[in-house]
Amino acid sequence: MNSVTQGSGHAGRATLDPTRDEKLVRLKRMRTTATCLLAALIVLLVTCVAWQAAHPWLAWPRAFAEAGTVGAIADWYAVVALFRYPCGMPIPHTAIIPKNQQRIAESLGSFVEENFLTPEVIVGRLSGFNAAEALAGWLAVRENSAVIAEAVAGSLPRLLDDVDETDVEHFFDRIVVPRLRRFEVSRMAGQVLDVLTEGNRHQPLLDRGLSAVETWLSTNVDLIKAKFSEASKFTPAPLGTYIVNKFVESIVALIREVVANPAHELRRRFDVAVQDLSGNLRTSVVYRRFGRLLLRDCIRHLEDGRYYRALLDRVREHVLADLGSERSAVRDMIAGTFVAIGKGVASESSIQRKLNAWWLDIANLLVLRHRHQLSALITDVVKGWDAKEVSRKLEAEIGRDLQYIRINGTFVGGTVGVLIHACVLLFLW
Repeated sequence: MNSVTQGSGHAGRATLDPTRDEKLVRLKRMRTTATCLLAALIVLLVTCVAWQAAHPWLAWPRAFAEAGTVGAIADWYAVVALFRYPCGMPIPHTAIIPKNQQRIAESLGSFVEENFLTPEVIVGRLSGFNAAEALAGWLAVRENSAVIAEAVAGSLPRLLDDVDETDVEHFFDRIVVPRLRRFEVSRMAGQVLDVLTEGNRHQPLLDRGLSAVETWLSTNVDLIKAKFSEASKFTPAPLGTYIVNKFVESIVALIREVVANPAHELRRRFDVAVQDLSGNLRTSVVYRRFGRLLLRDCIRHLEDGRYYRALLDRVREHVLADLGSERSAVRDMIAGTFVAIGKGVASESSIQRKLNAWWLDIANLLVLRHRHQLSALITDVVKGWDAKEVSRKLEAEIGRDLQYIRINGTFVGGTVGVLIHACVLLFLW
């Protein structure tokens, strides 16, 4: 028999569930106990009726047996009526659960929506939990981040195999290229220069550049002499050597002077030149036109050269080769990124507060926007269940407790019967 619905994907598994089998065994045991107790009371009642004339005191156990039998049969009827027709007879207002499955489904969906899927309940429960700190602490452990990195890295080969040249070409032609055509290269270059020169960040770069020029001049003196001799064939060699040496020495001395003096005039002129260049890049029509032409030529070169396939093949080749190695840089990079994020968030309480507030806002928004869909999903799923299977499942879950009701009803009924018999005798006496 199918479990709930065929679409649930668990149709054949319900009858093989060991937990459910154990519940059914306990249910049958309690049902047998309650039924045997009812049978014992019937036997007691018949015995009392048969021997009461000879033994008047049997009126007391007879009162117990009569009332207990009635109570046991009434409770049996009530329990059975929840799940099926008593003795197979279609008595009105029986088989309550199978016959009212649709209404139960709607009531269950409404109950969950009104009592569980509310912003007050969801956000109230989540607000007392520092989810950002817990997640950050978990990610900060290298082994945990390595698990995520392994999952991400494991999905990359399939992702790269699914991507073909057409996809990459479509991505570039529809998304990248149109944005590049509207991109202002000169203005961006000017903004980059502003960032580099802000707070004299470019000075260390200038010092390195000057040191590189000094090193190049010192190591290429012979090349400079040869070029000087070619350009000035009538200059005597000793004089040419002297001129080149003095030139190189003067340039090197000037470079060292500029490096040693942060307030040197050449530094000031260099700063002015950089500022002028930055301003021209951001405002000059000529520079802007030149940037557009340069970018257009680059785009045309990429399109004509069909670099999409080469780019895709190169990326796929390097990634797959890396993932196949014992020491994968991609895995290490992904894991290291998650570890760094975890440590960074774990050490910053302000970031945790912002992330928790953001998470709560999302939860509140999702509950408000999708609570009706979730309750409708619950309703539709319950409506799609097989009615008889639902009854069997519910009976397996709560039927054992209901059998206790039968047992309790037997003893309570019998006790009440004895009390009624006592009251009758007291009244007659």
